[in-house]
Amino acid sequence: MEWLARSPDMNPIEHVLDLLKRKVKSRIPAPANVGELRITVVEEWRRLSQETIDSTILSMPRWVETLIRARRGNTPY
Repeated sequence: MEWLARSPDMNPIEHVLDLLKRKVKSRIPAPANVGELRITVVEEWRRLSQETIDSTILSMPRWVETLIRARRGNTPY
């Protein structure tokens, strides 16, 4: 499937990584250095359920439909 190079909406991993980023940013206390950040990212990655990842992948048809309607314009994703 072809898509624009700058269209992360079409890549499910971008949405999973965004979720991971939000979880890491919400940690209290926040990681204080690169070592703690690395540990935090691994911990949060392991906490992501397969159901969450599957749900993201299964929502792809909705993303594609939204992108088609947007005609290469902005989307809410």
